[in-house]
Amino acid sequence: QVQLVESGGGLVQPGGSLRLSCAASGRTFSSYAMGWFRQAPGQEREFVARIHWTEGLTANAGSVKGRFTISRVNAQNMAYLQMNSLQPDGTAVYYCAATQKDELAPSDYDYWGQGTQLTVSS
Repeated sequence: QVQLVESGGGLVQPGGSLRLSCAASGRTFSSYAMGWFRQAPGQEREFVARIHWTEGLTANAGSVKGRFTISRVNAQNMAYLQMNSLQPDGTAVYYCAATQKDELAPSDYDYWGQGTQLTVSS
C-alpha cells in the first residue's frame, strides 16, 4: 500500500510558474516510478511526466516538454513537478501516481493521490 498526497496547486497568471509536490508513504518510495497526470473538465486523464525509480530517467508529454520538469528526492519520499510558462490549457486537476511498471499510461499506475487544482487565468 502506498499513500500519495499532492499539494502546491492554485491560481496562476499565464506565463507564471508553480511547483507541485507529492508526498509518499507506506512502502519503499524508491521502488516506484512516479508519474504526474492531469484531467481537465470534460476530458480524460492524461499523462504529463514520469521519472524512473532507479536511474532518474524522465519522460514528458509533448505538450509540456521544455516547460515542465519532474524530479524526486527518494530520501524524503517526495516527487515534484516544476511548471513554467503556464498557459490556460494547463488548467486541470493534477494527480501524482506511483507504479512498479515502467509505463506511461494511467492504467499502468497502481496508486493515486487525490489531486490538486491548477487554474491558469488572467
